Amino acid sequence: MTASFSHKPEGYECPFCRIWGIERPNQGTKQKEIIYQNEMVTAFIASKWWPNNNGHVLVVPNQHFENIFELPVDYAVEIHRAAQLTAFAMKNTYGCDGISTRQHNEPAGNQDVWHYHLHVYPRYENDQLYLTKGSQSDPEERSFYADKLRSWIKENT
Repeated sequence: MTASFSHKPEGYECPFCRIWGIERPNQGTKQKEIIYQNEMVTAFIASKWWPNNNGHVLVVPNQHFENIFELPVDYAVEIHRAAQLTAFAMKNTYGCDGISTRQHNEPAGNQDVWHYHLHVYPRYENDQLYLTKGSQSDPEERSFYADKLRSWIKENT
């Protein structure tokens, strides 16, 4: 195995590392959007939504790792444990027909945030997830979905 080098631009401020810092009005993830957190990972409602897949979740390591090439195995295990918990919560609260996960690495792999993250999408028959583009969601809508998932997780873990 070889080490990767950083692809983040000069002066890059990681939006996911800010989750544990000071909240900014109208910018980034808010504490109330977090659905699950332990000492290694945090899962939260994504701010960018696809038209037919509202309330998708990002699972990130609490420590900054740029991509899969830097991610230690013990973090990968916790990320997938949180993704599985999220999938169960979505199936039970959203009533979705399925779940998709996806993850991108390096520019050619379509990575555009330089902190490892795994997407967990609720899927519905003919939702056309891969044929649509995402856009910024409303923070109040994110809170609604976060409350549903967080409540299910709290009751079932």
